[in-house]
Amino acid sequence: MHYGTAVIIRAKRAGVLNAAYDAHPERFVSKPPEPPKLPSGSWINKPDDTEEATQ
Repeated sequence: MHYGTAVIIRAKRAGVLNAAYDAHPERFVSKPPEPPKLPSGSWINKPDDTEEATQ
């Protein structure tokens, strides 16, 4: 995740989930599994969104 590999890792997870679905579709009753969506951003200490924080 820290080195720009999130897209590659998510694609690999999708492949594993697809293989599991192909092998045992009866385990997935509602729909084929999908890996979680990637977050748009994350912070340890999220900056304030107000203008006061820039002053």
